[in-house]
Amino acid sequence: MTCILRVALAAAVAWAGWPGTAAAQPAAPYPDRPVQVVVSWQAGGVVDTIGRALAQAMSDVSEGRFVVVNRDGASGIVGAQAVASARPDGLTIGFGPITPITTAAHTVRNVPFDVESFDYVCRVFENVLAVVVAEGSPFRTMPDLVAAIRARPDTMTYGHFGTNSLGHLSFANIVRGLSLRVTDVPFRGETPIYPEMLSGRLDFGMGTVGGARGKPVRLLAVFGDERSVAAPGVPSTRELGLPTLQPVLAGITVPRGTPAAITARLDELCRKGTEEASFRTVMGRLGEPIMYSGREAFTAQARRDNAEKVEVVRSLGLTPQ
Repeated sequence: MTCILRVALAAAVAWAGWPGTAAAQPAAPYPDRPVQVVVSWQAGGVVDTIGRALAQAMSDVSEGRFVVVNRDGASGIVGAQAVASARPDGLTIGFGPITPITTAAHTVRNVPFDVESFDYVCRVFENVLAVVVAEGSPFRTMPDLVAAIRARPDTMTYGHFGTNSLGHLSFANIVRGLSLRVTDVPFRGETPIYPEMLSGRLDFGMGTVGGARGKPVRLLAVFGDERSVAAPGVPSTRELGLPTLQPVLAGITVPRGTPAAITARLDELCRKGTEEASFRTVMGRLGEPIMYSGREAFTAQARRDNAEKVEVVRSLGLTPQ
């Protein structure tokens, strides 16, 4: 009997080690296949540049492949929807500002997602918005610009990132608060605004501190309670006594229901990626401070941001378009 048992045990061990059996196929570490990183903004812009740098850094620290795919349009809604509707398997993730998520449901009709349609993996940076003019503009300060808008109602124009984007809402909040009359011109992202402004077809524009860097433009104000460390010489909207919205939270999101083990691994790779020298070099060149926070903190920040946007949209009297 003992001999028979020994033979059976030996056979079982041999079978367990046989190619193709379950025991011989341990789960491969994530990511074991290429991961599509959906960037909801145009190629070549600040968000795209940061997304590509982070994707490469995460690839390096994981020996996996994170590949950026641009799905721009509708102020980020197109890309956000691509992520929300993807299989929650970690093979499609989103990167960029979460404003399409925390704003679109309150400003755009029939958006098929909301803040609860995503899990929030990590915040990477804050995209600080700014009021920007061409270097040759006669407006040297924000009070100069406001005075000109008052003196020329309905004649001045400014560009922003798309109807009901945070760039649009941020300046609309100032327009409402100061009872100004100015014409807004929507664009698909930040990048196309600058040529139009530099050509004189726009009087000013909404931009970002990073996006304006290196261009022949001047920042008149940054949005937020405090000055940006990336542009310490530029006053904040709060400092100027103007209606203020906070900087844009930007990071990695995944479809709701993505397994916790995958989101935890992504958070780990995100943190390690932000520590990579290659990523820090890109962020330094852009003048964008790295502001990493993990899953729990980023989730709380996203929900708070959503609540703030509800209040802003209500105060502006906006309805889904």
